[in-house]
Amino acid sequence: MKALVLENYGQPYTMLALSMPVAAKGEVLVKIKASGVNPLDLKIRGGNAGHAKTKLPAVLGIDMAGIIEAVGEGVTSFKPGDEVFGMTGGIGGIQGSLAEYAAVDSELLALKPANISFKEAAALPLTFITAWEGLADRSKVSAGQTVLVHGGAGGVGNMAVQLANSFGAKVYATGSASQAEIIKSYNAIPIDYATETVTDYINKHTAGEGFDIVFDTIGGVTLDTSFEAVKIYTGHALSILGWGTHSLASLSFRGATYSGVFTLMPLLTGKGRKHHGDILKEAAKLVERGLLKPIVDETHYTPYTIDKAYEAIENKKANGKVVIDIKF
Repeated sequence: MKALVLENYGQPYTMLALSMPVAAKGEVLVKIKASGVNPLDLKIRGGNAGHAKTKLPAVLGIDMAGIIEAVGEGVTSFKPGDEVFGMTGGIGGIQGSLAEYAAVDSELLALKPANISFKEAAALPLTFITAWEGLADRSKVSAGQTVLVHGGAGGVGNMAVQLANSFGAKVYATGSASQAEIIKSYNAIPIDYATETVTDYINKHTAGEGFDIVFDTIGGVTLDTSFEAVKIYTGHALSILGWGTHSLASLSFRGATYSGVFTLMPLLTGKGRKHHGDILKEAAKLVERGLLKPIVDETHYTPYTIDKAYEAIENKKANGKVVIDIKF
C-alpha cells in the first residue's frame, strides 16, 4: 500500500510503498477514505509534541473514516463493508491514517452516520471525543446550566458548544469580533475576549455569579481567567491545555473544582479504548438527529497536496476542519 511517511522531524513527508497491514486479534482492516488533520499533526511533524511519543519513521494522521475490508479474530461488532470512523493512530508508534489501509483496534471505532460523508466523519473524532470527555465525563453537563467555552470557534471549541447545546445548557463562547457570527451560528452567545474582561462578562451574563462550567481550549492565561469565571462553590473549570504553571488561588477562593483532559491517553496506554468507541457512537446519534454538524473546509486536499493543507492551518486560512481525501 502507499503511505506518507515522516522520516525526519521538520521535513516533508516521503511517499512510500509499505507492506499491507493485517488485522490481528481484536482488530479490523480499514480501507481509509479520509484523514482528518489536527493542529497536533503539525506539531508532531515539527518535532514539537513530545507528549505524543512519536517513533520515527511514522505514518501520521490521528482521525480517519473508511470501510472495513476484513475483521480479525474475536471481532463481532463489525463486518466487511461497514463504514466506520475513529481516532485510531498517528501517535505512540501506532500507524496513522495517511495511508491506504490501517489495521485498527476495533474498540476505537463506531459506525459512520449515514447522513454525512467520509470527509465529514473524519473531521469529528479527536475534537468531539475531547469535548465529550470534558463536558460529559468530567463536568456532567446538564440542562439549564451555563457553559462558557473559551475559543468557541475553534475545532474543539465548536464541538463543545454544539455538545453543550445538545444537553440543553445555555452556552457562551469567547472569540474575536470577527468570529461573533460563527459563534452565533453554533447557537452560542459570543463574548469578545479583546474588549470584555472576566468581571465584565460574568456580571453581564451571570449577575456576577460565574458560570457552572468553563471549558478552556486555549491554555496559558486563558486557563487562569477560567478559574475566575466559575460559579462559587459549584463551578467547574476544565482545560485541554493545562500545562505550565498556574496559580489555583482564584479557583480555591471560589470553592470550585478543576479537571484536565488528555484525549491521547487510550491510544498511548491501551486503557479506555472502548470508551472512545462508545463516545463516537454518541456522536453518530447526535449527527443523525441533526444536533451535531462537523464543520469542514471545502478545499479538496489529497496526499499529494498535504503541504498546502498544513499551510492553510498554519496561516489560519482554513474555514473549518481540514481533511485529506485519501487517494494516492
